Amino acid sequence: MTKNKKVFLNGEYIDAENANVSVMDRGFLFGDGIYEVIPVYNGCLFCFDEHLDRLENSLKLTRIENPYSRSEWREIMLPLIDVTKNQYIYFQITRGTAEKRDHAFPAGVKPTVFMMCNDIVPFDTKENGVKAITLEDNRWSACNIKAIALLGNILLRQQAVEHDCAEAILVRDNYITEGAASNVFAVIDGVLITPPKSNFILAGITRDVILEIADKNKIPYSEESISLNALKTASEIWFASSTREILPVVELDNSLVGNGEVGQLWRTMNDLFQNYKTTYTANKK
Repeated sequence: MTKNKKVFLNGEYIDAENANVSVMDRGFLFGDGIYEVIPVYNGCLFCFDEHLDRLENSLKLTRIENPYSRSEWREIMLPLIDVTKNQYIYFQITRGTAEKRDHAFPAGVKPTVFMMCNDIVPFDTKENGVKAITLEDNRWSACNIKAIALLGNILLRQQAVEHDCAEAILVRDNYITEGAASNVFAVIDGVLITPPKSNFILAGITRDVILEIADKNKIPYSEESISLNALKTASEIWFASSTREILPVVELDNSLVGNGEVGQLWRTMNDLFQNYKTTYTANKK
């Protein structure tokens, strides 16, 4: 991490190299916490309220106290942001530090809050598309919680990396759920399809923006289950996430997707998405 980089930890802005959390923190001992990631374009927090909706839902489901109001969250973020860059805010809340290691919730502890801001690194091969692999989704059944305990996702993504792929598409009971760190879209018979929200899928903010754009521009779309067999017939496959935006897949399990080139609908959607960002940022200033 860059020397003298400032982070926020439990009410203070300090150098990252001096930021320390107790070894008794439940985030360290159990992965007992949640996190959120918000893109920041030239100082504008992209879809701030939607990200806070998801944060609040994760806190509610994990029964962790929300330590700040929305306006307070925003005020905490602003000093970390460089308004000349495209960045992302990462922040996490753990249940806090207890006197002993016990699975049961400790009484009377305050949540630990950590926040940092990093530059968004553009995906160099985006315009050429990426390769992906399908893997069995062996994670837990509460994937709608944005939990810091990501070992399942990490192991799945690592398998993708070891197969020279950018991402893994996860399959549960022969149906697509999501990527290891993204949502999945497919163009099948001219319709843009993404799996519906459920406890097996993290509701992506970029996912929802794509559907909003499709609706406004009369692009046929549907939220419905996609079988693995149906996915293999897709003319286009995309990943969507806050830091990678919309990433086209040109090869799946060593077979070409469509004609093996980035699809026209992706090009259209990517242009519309970039315009959406520009308009959103301009309107928020």
